[in-house]
Amino acid sequence: MSAWVLPDHIADVLPSEARHIEELRRVLLDTARGYGYELVMPPLLEHLESLLTGTGEALDLQTFKLVDQLSGRTLGLRADSTPQVARIDAHLLNRQGVARLSYCGPVVHTRIDRPLASREPLQLGAEIYGHAGLEADLEVIELARACLNAAGVQRPLLDMADVRVIDAVLAPLAAKPDLVSRLHAALAAKDAAEIKILSRDLPESVRNDLQALPRLFGDVSVLDEARRCLQPSPALHEALDQLAWLASHVQGLDVSFDLSDLRGYAYYTGMRFALFSQESGAAQTQSVELARGGRYDEVGAVFGRKRPAVGFSLDLKELVSALAPRPLLGAIRAPWSMDAGLRQAVAELRASGHTVVCVLPGHEDELDEFRCDRQLVPDAAQGGAWTVKNI
Repeated sequence: MSAWVLPDHIADVLPSEARHIEELRRVLLDTARGYGYELVMPPLLEHLESLLTGTGEALDLQTFKLVDQLSGRTLGLRADSTPQVARIDAHLLNRQGVARLSYCGPVVHTRIDRPLASREPLQLGAEIYGHAGLEADLEVIELARACLNAAGVQRPLLDMADVRVIDAVLAPLAAKPDLVSRLHAALAAKDAAEIKILSRDLPESVRNDLQALPRLFGDVSVLDEARRCLQPSPALHEALDQLAWLASHVQGLDVSFDLSDLRGYAYYTGMRFALFSQESGAAQTQSVELARGGRYDEVGAVFGRKRPAVGFSLDLKELVSALAPRPLLGAIRAPWSMDAGLRQAVAELRASGHTVVCVLPGHEDELDEFRCDRQLVPDAAQGGAWTVKNI
């Protein structure tokens, strides 16, 4: 195999796309800062037990593992940043009140979870610790929407669910974890045949609820339908009431619900949401998930400090691939010379924020990497001083 061939689902990012990603990274982190979120930078690898404790099997299977040559302990390359941010909140910041934290960095996955996905996403996210109320849930949804708006996605679709709906359905059981895990997988896949097989020995009321869940998706009327067809319980009605409240307070978004949605990692404990593009055109024939988040109040418990938590994340690489390419940057073309006046003019232009591309000797006829719409030329009327003129 050639030395330059990369592993499957790992790719270099080339100039135009890299510029788009970097510009978006800055814009989205600034958007989070505008809401009061402080930037943190967790390490790419740490002790495996810190990365995985309390996160469930799914994240374990996604995590690359290696041996630390200094300590002999097993390390993991992070597959998700939320457990790390929870550790920072619990042990390093240790604040009593609300902490708003944002982050951006690569994560690495052992396998893809959908076709054409990358195994090295560039994950950007924001999280609130210390507030259990719906106000924090709403703020995170609004911030995720603001980030997509800043990226150029004008009206994403908001899809919501709540883990407590499924927990309420399974509450009458003392089901083994393996059965619960298999039921969760079947519900997430809306696999009616598998749900029927797995639930055949369960009480009739639970069996009927499990078979009804995959059909409970659509607009806000789904919540009323869930109240009618699922066995009532305080936990179920609390979850449905809170979903209805959030839907009624989200401004400028189309909202849908999917009450059997269990995609993502196992640490979610309440409301879950995803934002999808609704763009249409030849290049895109279906909605694309652009951001995902929810409430995970248990994530900090393994670090000795259980705090309410809610947040969202997105993959900047995937987001850029769903957006129209950005035009090339305008630049000023300048000749290469040791002329003191020219070098001073170039330095002053760059200091003012302009991009100046000096054409190296022998490469005058090559295409520019930038869109050089101006050039630096000597102006005879000003005694040969260097002047910028449009091309």
